[in-house]
Amino acid sequence: MAELSNQLMAVTVLAYLAAMVCYAAEYAFGDRSHIGRAATRQARELVGAGAPVPPASLEEPAEAPRRDRGELLGRIGVGLNWLAFALHLGTVVTRGIAADRMPWGNMYEFILAVTLVGSAVWLGVLTRRPTVRHLGLFAALALVVLLGAAGLIAYTPVGPLVPALNSYWYVIHVSTIIIASGILLIGAVPAAMFLIRTGHDEGKRRFPYTLGAKVPAAATLERLTFRLHAFAFPLFTFGALIAGPLWAEASWGRYWGWDPKEVWAFISWVVYAAYLHARATPSVKRTTATWIALVGFATMLMNLFGVNLFFEGLHSYANAGGM
Repeated sequence: MAELSNQLMAVTVLAYLAAMVCYAAEYAFGDRSHIGRAATRQARELVGAGAPVPPASLEEPAEAPRRDRGELLGRIGVGLNWLAFALHLGTVVTRGIAADRMPWGNMYEFILAVTLVGSAVWLGVLTRRPTVRHLGLFAALALVVLLGAAGLIAYTPVGPLVPALNSYWYVIHVSTIIIASGILLIGAVPAAMFLIRTGHDEGKRRFPYTLGAKVPAAATLERLTFRLHAFAFPLFTFGALIAGPLWAEASWGRYWGWDPKEVWAFISWVVYAAYLHARATPSVKRTTATWIALVGFATMLMNLFGVNLFFEGLHSYANAGGM
């Protein structure tokens, strides 16, 4: 089963990569896809309301084959994304069967689980809002990069849990953190693209603002960012600041010990709380609040990679069976 999990992992990365290529092809060449037609309909509605819109924006695409090709590429990308998710799920399940435990006992397995949740969240968003499909390029890119890092940097052979993790809190605490982290992973995608789209709308035409030409409207991206973060934050609060200290007290006889993992989890919580507070404050610009959200994601990456690889502490299980 362990070997099967490893093989599925390799195929999973390839499937996400293929989905990313299709998303990229539609992003580059599919301006006459259903997303482009939706923009045309919005432009017509603006004209009906008296807003000045250049006539060229109201023209229906004349090249039907090109339009169909863009639409087809996007749909293939979505199909490959679902296939990658199924393979990803198989990777995690077979890893758990091989280890005879819940499959998130080390850094490698933790990344597998977080990206699985992230993939599921992205597909859920895509199902509810098909017009955000152009974000698939960036969501798939994030998944490919993290899974590649897991395989190249964090791979650990299947093994038993270290004694400190042998507790029912292992399921409660870690699973909650995994779910919250997966949602925040996908939440970082519209956050980054909101800033890029806003820059593009303000007339910036250098990279990366040129990427903002074909993503959804800035307001749509900002609302999606907020909703994902607002949903994930209570889960992260419970996992990091309630379940974590309770497990620490049961295992080590103290609720808080300034361990590097604990410190960086608290830093992440503070930054995300600051984002939600800034988002709810009318005097704070939405771009400023969104930058705070991205700083929060950077602290999560620091907690995942930096703390595990470069710090010693009670949570330093990167290669030995823990997060």
